[in-house]
Amino acid sequence: MKILLLNGLVVNEDQERVQDILIENERIARIDSDLSGLKADEVIEAEGCWVLPGMIDDQVHFREPGLTHKGTIASESRAAVAGGITSFMDMPNVTPVTANAEELAAKHARAAAGSYANYSFYLGATHDNLEHIKSADPHRVCAVKVFMGSSTGNLLVDDPKVLHDIFAHTPVPVATHCEDTPTIMAREAEFKARYGEAVPARAHADIRSREACLTSTRLALDLATQHDTPLHVLHISTAEEVLLFEPGPIQGKRITAEACVHHTFFSETDYDRLGHRIKCNPSIKTERDRLALLEGLRTGRLDIIATDHAPHTLEEKERSYWDAPSGLPLVQHALLAALELVHDETLSLPELVRKMSHNVAARFQILERGYLREGYFADIAIVRADAASVTSATDETALYQCGWTPFIGRVFRSKVVGTLVNGAWAFRQLGANGEPILQRVGVYPLAFDARQRR
Repeated sequence: MKILLLNGLVVNEDQERVQDILIENERIARIDSDLSGLKADEVIEAEGCWVLPGMIDDQVHFREPGLTHKGTIASESRAAVAGGITSFMDMPNVTPVTANAEELAAKHARAAAGSYANYSFYLGATHDNLEHIKSADPHRVCAVKVFMGSSTGNLLVDDPKVLHDIFAHTPVPVATHCEDTPTIMAREAEFKARYGEAVPARAHADIRSREACLTSTRLALDLATQHDTPLHVLHISTAEEVLLFEPGPIQGKRITAEACVHHTFFSETDYDRLGHRIKCNPSIKTERDRLALLEGLRTGRLDIIATDHAPHTLEEKERSYWDAPSGLPLVQHALLAALELVHDETLSLPELVRKMSHNVAARFQILERGYLREGYFADIAIVRADAASVTSATDETALYQCGWTPFIGRVFRSKVVGTLVNGAWAFRQLGANGEPILQRVGVYPLAFDARQRR
């Protein structure tokens, strides 16, 4: 089909222009100031809308295989496209863990059969899979995920020699979860002695402490510097960590970092209201840390905004502190939550697009996505942000399999009204109060430029 988008505010590569976009054969065929004379199978009047590159989420936990009572690739990617996310990169801490080529291939097959968005998968690092890491396909594997802190199964890597070997020999970027396990365990013992089983939710910020994050992040930076390894540090959560990274544009950086939407949105004052709904690792910390993350995004010390989407059932989250799992569902509302930074004039709209689309493509060397360019795949989010276009976050309207949202009660000042994945409508909201239409369209594994990855 040919689809013609008319008169939308196209936000791309630091520009905001009212333009038309012609989509043909999955790709953007033309972008110009006036294409209204062209013929198309469908003409969409996008006046008053922001036309953005679809968000590329570099950090999700879609729970398949092995944890499908929490979510599946199909259920969570369906929620993602409703939120304007057109591609995702899924983490390896499932059952069995994604630590070899066989498990990677199995996840690709699952995604090809059920995903609503384009996809890629991390190869998980363990103490004994160095040969699998060395043979990772740089055209196909987004990165090696190293849990330098607590994780599930055998994905915690804390042996110095193993860490050095991974950083020295990986053919793809390394992405790290940085929390120091001994520091966390010491704090857990303190709070266990103080509270027993009745640890309050707000204590999570102290148990998963800033010291644990800072110690581990410094180690990751040291390893990357020693071995000249391309490193991406995930979900920075403290003011001190932000200052470890260089400011400025992402181009030319070997070491990059990101903030997640929940760390920019919530602070420790929200624990009393939301409890374990916002329990996550690394923890949500102080208002000072939240503001430092926003400053890091403004200065370019933090290059990417992601989600770390990690659903659990509400029954699991309502357990006592020691039994309630960490993680929260985010993909449906992540773009809307990030757009609040634009409404608040914390970031400009082009800056936000850079953090959620352009820089992800640049960091991971994703081919032909992340920008609105002629010849690129037509992965597009259409957002309306006039006074009448708001989105109320409720458990009842959450599309996640787990059926709840940490943003409960929040009214966002934007609405995603359409998401195109490879030039086809994966999501549409017809009319102010119309029922959303979600459908699977043709999706692909992300492809990477192998020449630029090591």
